[in-house]
Amino acid sequence: MKQLARWQFIIVFGLAILSTSSSSLPDVARAQNPSARPNIVIIMSDDMGWSDIGCYGGEISTPNLDRLAKNGLRLTQFYNNARCCPTRASLLTGLYSHQAGIGHMMEDRGQDGYRGDLNRNSVTIAEALKPAGYATYAVGKWHVTPGQSAEKLARTHNWPLQRGFDRYYGTIHGAGSFYDPSSLVRDNKLITVANDTEYQPRQYYYTDAISDTATCFIAEHKKGQPFFMYVAYTAAHWPMHALEKDIAKYKGKYGQGYAPIRQARYEKARQLGLIDSRWPLSPQAVGWDKVENKEWEARGMEVYAAMIDNMDQGIGRIVAELKKQGQFDNTLIFFLQDNGGCAELTGRAPSQRNPHKMRPEKAVYAPMGKDDQQYNSSQQQTRDGRAVLMGAGAMPGPDDTYIAYGRGWANVSNTPLREYKHWTHEGGISTPLIAHWPKGIPAKQRNRLAQAPGHLIDLMATAIDVSSARYPTEVNGQRIHPLEGISLSPALTGKSLQRAQPIFWEHEGNRAVRDGKWKLVAKENQAWELYDIEADRTELNNLAAKQPDKVKELSAQWELWAVRAKVLPLGTWRARAQ
Repeated sequence: MKQLARWQFIIVFGLAILSTSSSSLPDVARAQNPSARPNIVIIMSDDMGWSDIGCYGGEISTPNLDRLAKNGLRLTQFYNNARCCPTRASLLTGLYSHQAGIGHMMEDRGQDGYRGDLNRNSVTIAEALKPAGYATYAVGKWHVTPGQSAEKLARTHNWPLQRGFDRYYGTIHGAGSFYDPSSLVRDNKLITVANDTEYQPRQYYYTDAISDTATCFIAEHKKGQPFFMYVAYTAAHWPMHALEKDIAKYKGKYGQGYAPIRQARYEKARQLGLIDSRWPLSPQAVGWDKVENKEWEARGMEVYAAMIDNMDQGIGRIVAELKKQGQFDNTLIFFLQDNGGCAELTGRAPSQRNPHKMRPEKAVYAPMGKDDQQYNSSQQQTRDGRAVLMGAGAMPGPDDTYIAYGRGWANVSNTPLREYKHWTHEGGISTPLIAHWPKGIPAKQRNRLAQAPGHLIDLMATAIDVSSARYPTEVNGQRIHPLEGISLSPALTGKSLQRAQPIFWEHEGNRAVRDGKWKLVAKENQAWELYDIEADRTELNNLAAKQPDKVKELSAQWELWAVRAKVLPLGTWRARAQ
């Protein structure tokens, strides 16, 4: 498939002729045989590292994801945007996140690339596929529109049903308790765990709720109509919350500390062919001998592993329902992660707002009513009035704790890569990508690795391609930015990807460009570094001084992109909200 691309031109795909449709987006399916078009399910986890799941080198039990990988395809160099909101904006729209208005988080910084609200110069995959006859479902974390207060949640213009989805269950905001999520919404109604009339399990746990709802939507789906489903888990974002039945599987697993787990993952990834034996393991971030409370530190990773394990169980239920409904063979499933492992220290010290480290003998807050909302991503009490505990005196897992797993374990999660969520070095932007599609991936291609670099922007392009949908140039009088990505369809059948332009990044002043084997990368206000990713994906041999012409060439390309993609002025993310 040939790509015809220039800086301001639209990518044209062999199966997706770009539309000149205007505001109405007519509801007409283009394929002669709609039932032959695949369902598309995109599953994304939150704040996980490149090596956490089993088929990418991890020791955590993920048999369902591993099975999808064995019977599908794994891309070894797929990229996200280093942070939750920008990743979601790019995934949903096929654009660089600044073009969609989300260059950082959910604050308006006074520049079009940093409005913190998904703009109308973009369309979501759901908005693009509905006119082609697709039903559309979203489950889980939204986080492309403000939602951290009653005032912000009163504005529903960018909630999923207003952006092309037929049904939705999930959280508008980005983080919160797994036992009592903040900003919980069913379709267009703000609800709570306590007042939801449709879902009242014996033990509420958000990851289970996402999996169960996705399963329900598939079961209720009208047969004969293709569907698109976006499943956005919050596992394994802080707080480290998991059910005891899942934590028990990992009891004692991490008491030996960081180094042995990193080494085991490194060796397994080499054996799987995911990494080159020439790439050394990046430096260890924290020495286990420096950890004062080893039992507490190990518990954080036990809970983290349990969160991923539970998510994998839920993915297994989704797959089982697809099979039950006869939809599995013609469903294209993607699994990926929104950024690298998270080194943030949330809850690892006692909170000034809530200094409790040990459980009080009785509730210290008034119980919340069933309609009362939790708004903050970091909560101070449970619904029944118990204080939420932070700091090294509180073992993570239960609903009255709020703790991240920390830098040491994030370094393990990103094995063998450098840096973390926020940064555009490989540890911040690398994600597994599993693709599974029995009718679309030839048997000879299954359980293989595809080495070509790919990016979130390619998922919309792929959806347009396989669905025979039309990507609009204008909607309701608003010009829509041309697609930035390319279809991954050739990779699914063993062909090479023909990408005419490099891949670019900017997040919090951290920036990068990837062109073939070359990657230029820099931290905020620091000099460019140059790496040959084929020889050195762990980014330990900076070639900038030896290759000044390549630095000049790639940095010039980055500057042109930054102007075009509304990234500038650089540093806008730090500005005072307008």
